[in-house]
Amino acid sequence: MKIIADNKKARFDYSVISTYECGFVLLGSEVVAIRQGKINLKDSFVRIIKGEAWLLDAHIGHLKTTNKYFHHDERRARKLLLHKEQIDKLLGKVSVGGLSMVILNCYFSKGILKGTLALVKGKNLHDKRMSIKQRDLNRELRAYQ
Repeated sequence: MKIIADNKKARFDYSVISTYECGFVLLGSEVVAIRQGKINLKDSFVRIIKGEAWLLDAHIGHLKTTNKYFHHDERRARKLLLHKEQIDKLLGKVSVGGLSMVILNCYFSKGILKGTLALVKGKNLHDKRMSIKQRDLNRELRAYQ
């Protein structure tokens, strides 16, 4: 399982409560572009609209070899594939608990693009400072070894 894209900003800004595996509904040109690594999850988030999970603001670039008339919209909303029970559980937690949903990473599993959907809670400023300190300490430890 090779990770194609990783959302490092989400791990810094949020604390992960639980994770779920989900699939994506994509166009063929988007799948080929993702295989070439032209995906950015930095500012993306997930919303549940009319009982369906949607990935919003994820950027999937164009291929250089395609005709400009067949380009897909780079920031269009993409449907996520989850079980109905999972969607209902996520909707309940998000609406009551003040939590958010983001995609942490994307990877290919048996030729199919999958993602890790995370239920997250925002970190406070002091939590972010603690994450920065921990990261710096780990970097220094690796340098001395």
